[in-house]
Amino acid sequence: MSIPPKKSWRAVRVVPGASPCEAALAMREKRFLTSAAPRLPLRDCDRQDTCQCKYQHLADRRGEPRRSADSAFGGAPKTVSPERRRPGERRAR
Repeated sequence: MSIPPKKSWRAVRVVPGASPCEAALAMREKRFLTSAAPRLPLRDCDRQDTCQCKYQHLADRRGEPRRSADSAFGGAPKTVSPERRRPGERRAR
């Protein structure tokens, strides 16, 4: 029996250098899986020979919690509808 390969969700984002180009500024908020990250300097960089952009390594490609229930405060309370079933109704037959 073989063990399936572990999926890695590690990611990076581009951190623009001291005098960034437009391409770096456009990508600073995007996250990429490590295997899909663009090479530095970026293809559209107009400062190829003096580029100071770097990668910031991240544990996960996703950012903040995607659901309010995932947050530290648990999000808004869920509404609970009243019970509509009567006791024993299901097994009466």
